[in-house]
Amino acid sequence: MKLQKAIALTLLIPAVLFLHAKDKKPEKVPAVFGQARYVYVEAIDGQEFDPNLNPDDRIAIADVRDALDNWKRYVLTTSRSEANLVIVVRKGRAESGNVGFTPHHGQLPNGAGQPSPSGPLGSGAQVGADVGPAEDLLEVCTVNTDGKLSSPLWQHSMPDGLRAPQVMLLEQFEEAVDKAYPLQPARNAHP
Repeated sequence: MKLQKAIALTLLIPAVLFLHAKDKKPEKVPAVFGQARYVYVEAIDGQEFDPNLNPDDRIAIADVRDALDNWKRYVLTTSRSEANLVIVVRKGRAESGNVGFTPHHGQLPNGAGQPSPSGPLGSGAQVGADVGPAEDLLEVCTVNTDGKLSSPLWQHSMPDGLRAPQVMLLEQFEEAVDKAYPLQPARNAHP
């Protein structure tokens, strides 16, 4: 009986390994990544100089732009409409919030430098929250003819993946593109 189990396992293990290897397909890298020349970087919630943009996302845009500049495969553009590719980023944040008070006409409710503990916040009340995935996100899209972004053609996320100086999510993208579409060395014009 033990011999039969050993034979069965001997035959079954290679079959399982073969099926596992067959299911694991290499990541498809769209041809547009090899043909693109111009790239634009923005955050999911807006562009770099949007005053309402989360400061962490603004830093992530700048870090990704710096890393792209070092890669030298694409040319950065300041306009989304001129880009062949749009890289969209979002810094991870489990949750954050703020509550504030802006005095009405420059006066605090009790006039003594502190808000009145029993008084309402009034028209100067400010409340905000920012909740989302804890992992950093990098997506690569194209711009449709209507000016809107396509669905992500490449998307990865990881904790601290947008942290400089390495910007690991962009490094993963670089590796995938360079492997699928190696840059050809420039030819000399002189023989």
